[in-house]
Amino acid sequence: METKTKKREGKKSRGISAGIVILASLIMAEALFYLVFGQNRHFQGAPADGYIWLLDGGEKLHPDNLIGTVYRGGFVVPIIITLLFTVIILSVERFFALGKAKGKGNLINFVYDVKAELKKGNIAAAEALCAKQKGSVAAIVDAGLKKYREMETASIPKEQKIEEIKAEIEEATALELPSMQQNLPIIATISTLGTLMGLFGTVLGMIKSFAALGNAGAVDSVALSVGISEALVNTANGIATGALAIICYSFFSGKIDNMTYAIDEMGFALTQTYAETHTS
Repeated sequence: METKTKKREGKKSRGISAGIVILASLIMAEALFYLVFGQNRHFQGAPADGYIWLLDGGEKLHPDNLIGTVYRGGFVVPIIITLLFTVIILSVERFFALGKAKGKGNLINFVYDVKAELKKGNIAAAEALCAKQKGSVAAIVDAGLKKYREMETASIPKEQKIEEIKAEIEEATALELPSMQQNLPIIATISTLGTLMGLFGTVLGMIKSFAALGNAGAVDSVALSVGISEALVNTANGIATGALAIICYSFFSGKIDNMTYAIDEMGFALTQTYAETHTS
C-alpha cells in the first residue's frame, strides 16, 4: 500500500506556486504603477516627457485623466493591482489544470460509458475507457477498477471486499483532490482582501485630503473633489478585484464539485455492481 501511494504521488502533477505568482505580480504591478501610471503626460502642467515621481513639486500637480487619478491613489494602488494580477494568473492556471484533471472527453459521457461496461461485467473495457479519458477522475476510477479485479480473487468475506473497493477509491481521491484544489484558497482570500485594501486606500486618501484642507485654512472645492476622486479610485479597484476573485472561485469550485460528484457516482456504481454480481 505504501509503494502504491508513493507511485501515485509521483504521478500527481502540481500547479504553479502561488508564492512565485504573487512575487511576479508585485513586480509587474510596481512597474505598471511607476512606469505607466506615473508618466508626466497624465498630469496637468507637467513636462511632456519623464515621470511625475522624479519631478520637483510633482506631488502638487493635479491629474489630467483617470490614469493620473489612479496614480494619486498612493502606495495601496500597486498592492491592489498585485492582487488583481494574482487572481488572473492563478485563474488561467486553474483553468488548464482542471481541464487536464477532467480528462480528454466529456465527463458525463465517460461516467455513463463506464457504468454501462460495469453492468455488462466488462472490467477490461471500463479500464480501456479510463486509459482513453486520462486525467485525475479517470485515474481514481481506474484505481477502483484494479481493486475490483483484485477482490475477485481475494479470499476474504464479501462485505470486506466491498469495503476494500470503497477504501481504494477514497484513498485515490484523497491523493488527487489537493492538486485540483491548489491555489483556490488564495483566490478565495483575495476575494475579501481586495475589497478591504480598496477601503483602506480610500480611508487613507480621505484623511490626507481633509488634512490638506485643514492646513490650507480655506476650503478649496476643486482640491477636495480631486482628493475624494483619488481616494474612491481605490475602492473601485478593490471591489473590481474582489468581484473577479469571487467569480473565479465560484466557477472553479463548481468544476471541482462536478468531478467529485462523478467520482462518488463511480464509487457507488463499483461497489453496487460487485455486490449484485458476486456471491462471495
